[in-house]
Amino acid sequence: MGSVGVPKDDEFTILVTGFGPVKDYYPLNPSWEIAQSLPEYLPFDRVKDPAHKSPTGGNAASALPPRVRILVPPAPIRVNYEVVRGVVPVLWDDPGCKIDAALHNGMAGPQHMYQVERRAHREGYLIKDVDGQFLEDDRRRREAGGDAGWIWEGLPLELLSDLDVNDIHKRWVQRCPKGLDLRISEDPGRYLCDFIYYSSMAHLTKQNRPRKVLFLHVPCEQSQETIKSGCEIAT
Repeated sequence: MGSVGVPKDDEFTILVTGFGPVKDYYPLNPSWEIAQSLPEYLPFDRVKDPAHKSPTGGNAASALPPRVRILVPPAPIRVNYEVVRGVVPVLWDDPGCKIDAALHNGMAGPQHMYQVERRAHREGYLIKDVDGQFLEDDRRRREAGGDAGWIWEGLPLELLSDLDVNDIHKRWVQRCPKGLDLRISEDPGRYLCDFIYYSSMAHLTKQNRPRKVLFLHVPCEQSQETIKSGCEIAT
């Protein structure tokens, strides 16, 4: 699945995705340009040191945190509802690839700011995707006579990441260059960014797995300087 090979069992693996072009307006989507430019491993000084145990079973202050592998799919994700709905289970459930957490990236507006999203939404997707298609979940549910059998049956209107977004944002601000606009957002926008975020968290919720997922909105600027800066900010 990944462009960097199969992760090892003793590594913490973070899946990082980006989207493809948005019609003619953005032939290069910076979210994918950033994702595919990331290093194979997170720099060691960026790894949060969790509570580790020594090989003998006790806590060891000298124990090193695991290597954090960054796994990027071989291609960007098409800005299409049905594509996203189909690809999310494949990304998480590939039997040959253990994913511990995921960072989905997407393009935001022209403002030069970066936003980490806290929540995603089940409904309200009223904008056509790049292929001119609506999500049409409301129609499907009506035709089925209700939620029974619907892919998101019984799930709440909003899902929140299980990761500590406030702590992540605090550490993010501390290590990034001063003067950057780094925010926590409560609304990913009811488009494909919101949709893939909810899809990932819904998939994990249905499997009773922790929602170790984040969504990062990056500026729509496509310059090489911005892409390079985005890689530093994403790691």
